[in-house]
Amino acid sequence: MPEPRPYPSDLSDARWELIRPVLEAWRDARTPKIRQPTHDLRRIMDAILYVDRSGIPWSYLPHDFPPHQTVYGYFAHWERDGIFEQLTGTLRRLSRTASGHDAEPSACLIDAQSVKTSANVRLADQGFDAAKKIAGRKRHLVTDTLGLLLAVAVTAANIHDSHAARPLLAAVATAHPTLTKVWADAGYKHAVIEHSATLGLDLEVVQRHPAVRGFTPLPRRWVIERTLGWLMQHRRLVRDFEQHPHRSAAMIHIAAIDLMTRRLTRENTPTWRDT
Repeated sequence: MPEPRPYPSDLSDARWELIRPVLEAWRDARTPKIRQPTHDLRRIMDAILYVDRSGIPWSYLPHDFPPHQTVYGYFAHWERDGIFEQLTGTLRRLSRTASGHDAEPSACLIDAQSVKTSANVRLADQGFDAAKKIAGRKRHLVTDTLGLLLAVAVTAANIHDSHAARPLLAAVATAHPTLTKVWADAGYKHAVIEHSATLGLDLEVVQRHPAVRGFTPLPRRWVIERTLGWLMQHRRLVRDFEQHPHRSAAMIHIAAIDLMTRRLTRENTPTWRDT
C-alpha cells in the first residue's frame, strides 16, 4: 500500500527535529505512569497542526491520522503540562539567535484582539467588546520586537485591555528579567504605565496621529499587528472554537510553533491565497 501523501501542515524532517526532543522527553517522563504508547508522536503533532491550520472539529480529522480522541488527549495533556509554552520558548530563542539577536529580549510589545466565539463556548466565558462591536473573547498578546510570541492570555471580550495587561506584564517581567521596554497603544494608559514602572518596565504609548485617516503602519506597533495577521492564517483562530480559555491560548502557541519552525528551516508557510 503506498504511503499517504503529506498534508501541507505536516512537519518536515527538519521541523520535526526541532521539536522532537521536547516531546520525547515528556513521553519518557510519563511512560512509567501510563500504558505503553502506541502512536507516533510526530503523527500526533501533525494532526494537531492540521486542526489548527484547517480549522476543522477534532472529530473531522482524516482517518490516516490517529483517532481523534487520542489526538485530543495528547493535546490536552501537552496543554496542561506546559509543553506548548516550552516549545514556544525554545523555538523563540533559536529564532532570535538565528536572526542575530540575543536569545532573551530587552523590549516587547503588547496588544489585544477580540474575536467571535462559536456556539460551544459558555456564555460565562464570553463578553461584548463595545469598541470593536464583537461578542466573544479577547486575546492579549505580548511579543518581542521580531513579532515572536512571549505570552498570551485569553479573557472574555468585555475585559478591558488595561485590566488584563497588568498580570500578563507581571508574568512576562518575571519570566524575562532582561526586559526593560514595552510599546503599546492608547488602551494601555495610566494604571498600566504605573504598574509597568513597578516591574522595571518603561511602557511607551505609540499614538496615532489624529489627522491620519485609514490604515497606517505605526512605529513599533506594526510588529505585533503583523503577528496577529500571522495568526489569522490558521483557520482555527479566525473564530474562538475552544470551550476553555486556556485551550484557546494553547491554539495560539501551536500557531506560533508552526510559524517559528518554518522560519528556522526557511520553509514557506502556504497561504490560502497561494492555493
